Amino acid sequence: MKKRILAVFLAVAALTCSLSACSGGATTQTTTPSDETTPSSQAPHANELTVGIAQDLDDSLDPYQMTAAGTREVMFNVFEGLVKPDADGNYVNAVASDVNISEDGTTYVFTLRDGVVFHNGKTCTTDDVLYSFETCAATTVNSAVAEALSAITATNVQGNDIAFTLSAPNSDFLSYVASVYIVPADYDQQATQPVGTGPFKFVSRSVQENIILEKHAEYYGEAAHLDKVTYKIYADGTALFTALDAGALDLVAHLTIDQVNNLTNGYQVLEGTMNLVQAMYLNNAVAPFDNELVRQAMCYAVDVDAMLAITSEGHGTKVGSSMYPAFGKYFDASLADAYPYDPDKAMELLAQAGYPDGFSFTVKVPSNYQPHVDTATVLVEQLSAVGINAEIQLVDWNTWVEDVYGNRNFQATVVGFDSSTLNASGMLARWVSDNSKNMINFNNADYDAAYAAAQNTVDDEAQTAYYKECLQILSDTAANVYLQDLADFVAVHPDLKGYEFYPLYVIDMSNLYFEQ
Repeated sequence: MKKRILAVFLAVAALTCSLSACSGGATTQTTTPSDETTPSSQAPHANELTVGIAQDLDDSLDPYQMTAAGTREVMFNVFEGLVKPDADGNYVNAVASDVNISEDGTTYVFTLRDGVVFHNGKTCTTDDVLYSFETCAATTVNSAVAEALSAITATNVQGNDIAFTLSAPNSDFLSYVASVYIVPADYDQQATQPVGTGPFKFVSRSVQENIILEKHAEYYGEAAHLDKVTYKIYADGTALFTALDAGALDLVAHLTIDQVNNLTNGYQVLEGTMNLVQAMYLNNAVAPFDNELVRQAMCYAVDVDAMLAITSEGHGTKVGSSMYPAFGKYFDASLADAYPYDPDKAMELLAQAGYPDGFSFTVKVPSNYQPHVDTATVLVEQLSAVGINAEIQLVDWNTWVEDVYGNRNFQATVVGFDSSTLNASGMLARWVSDNSKNMINFNNADYDAAYAAAQNTVDDEAQTAYYKECLQILSDTAANVYLQDLADFVAVHPDLKGYEFYPLYVIDMSNLYFEQ
């Protein structure tokens, strides 16, 4: 069985070579074999970095309208909040120079840093901060952040101090504040010419071709080492890998193990984790996935360990619900083994569900993310062993976002979901029955109640328990076929230093530099 899956996988991999989705985690480092001419022997860089990415950014670059993780990954370098995450997962001062929290945990006082200048030359004021909070609170794109901001019952400004009073203590409030990007109040072109306070400023964008950022000369903090970063977009993964291997790109993240093994240009390869939950996501509102027994059968029919061995030589971390390891106390590693590989159990459940001969369905996969394509290829073969016949339909990224994510027009899909904040609600809010991001149409009253209880308690231990109850419900009901937090392989030019993996889906360009 496993040999047959491997043969199918290798046949597909030979035809296509592309890349993946996110970032984060611990770092290991290798150096690929090189030809006679290596990148380090080429002419020195003009302090400019060229990065290859697999998809274009969202149509709107407005920080309160961004939906795709790939867009946030790039724009992390342009926008900042009063605080922002560092590589260790701590929230550190950014546009605010200081934060004071009252003893009862209900009042947060942020001191606006002196000398913060927007990319358009305007000095940041408390009016800009208030405007940013009001605009973010009104958005429907990030409902978890908007919900947290709705708990603000009073705002008080005295000089450079801005005090927010909450209706109840919220230990995660700082993480939500980090998602409130500070923008100028009198500026209305964020969608096409975004302006923030970050170490890099937006210069230009050519749709499906590139995004260009330049160093923000008036940045209040430590200046970026690089003068310019150009993101080149490659919808075709083979073209991206060819450019990387030829040395035309300085950095490419989210490579597959196959690409790493075939890289010959002497680049260093760093390994972290993508900080996401990859799964076969199932539309719970359409047959046969509206049947819990069917979903459970699929979980038993999938051998995650074999899939990891085939697609990534065992790299990656198994997950059993909608949480990945970087979340620490919220992650429940035991759920990864809730459905041990058992094809006989799978067929028994299928018979109970009324599908003794199995069934057929279509799984839509974004074609620009090779790890998802590779995973889907293996899953299709494994499911066929119990009579479940799946056909992979490759779609471009924009089609996936609009049709699958937006319109929920799908039976199943293989992708990864991340969080913009390091709190559990960033991962779990989307599965609340009436949440606008609930693309799988998950509807479970017990889940809704547990999530609401987590939001309403001020006790950290109780809140953690409620969040874990949510994870248990997603596992018990087999809401999706949960797989892994993928390994993240990043190829960097030998002279490029300073790369750090974050526990969130971002790449910080400000610390990168070329060693001459």
